[in-house]
Amino acid sequence: MKMEERVILRVISGSAKGHKLKTIGGKETRPTADRVKESVFNIISGFVAGARVLDLYSGTGNLGIEALSRGAVFSLFVEKSRECILTIKHNLLHTKLSEKSSVMAMDVFTALDKLSKESRKFDIIFLDPPYNKNLVEKTLKCLVESDIIEQDGIIIAEHDLKDEVPQEAGHLKRFRYQKYGDTAVSFYR
Repeated sequence: MKMEERVILRVISGSAKGHKLKTIGGKETRPTADRVKESVFNIISGFVAGARVLDLYSGTGNLGIEALSRGAVFSLFVEKSRECILTIKHNLLHTKLSEKSSVMAMDVFTALDKLSKESRKFDIIFLDPPYNKNLVEKTLKCLVESDIIEQDGIIIAEHDLKDEVPQEAGHLKRFRYQKYGDTAVSFYR
């Protein structure tokens, strides 16, 4: 019988550097590995300080918390799983970043509609949907329609290497693509 593997996540840099983040066992979530996260943040390092961040399909809150630790002024986490929401809130308290954040407990598409109606805007948007469900393209289209991306905003989509993701979605164009084993990351502007 194989023991369930538990991923150990940590905040890599910034005010909460070194803090371990609580994760969720099982196959429902697939947290962004530290090496992928470190690479992504090296690529977007010039955009993080002072940014307003939207972390879609948040899981453990790993990406939005890293952004806060590195100087983002605000992160909004969108997640529908109750267990994930509790984990995000725990991780925010543990890293002392709760005051710079908010959690929306709902489906991503419902949240995007609500944010659009509130005329909210974000500088950095992370999306890490469940793999093999073609959610990257659907989410990108919804992001374009919702008009919540700042003019110079950036979108970072993590996906399975086999997932088909578009080169373009509305005015968004993929400007960078990175592979990390079975994981790929697409960057849009």
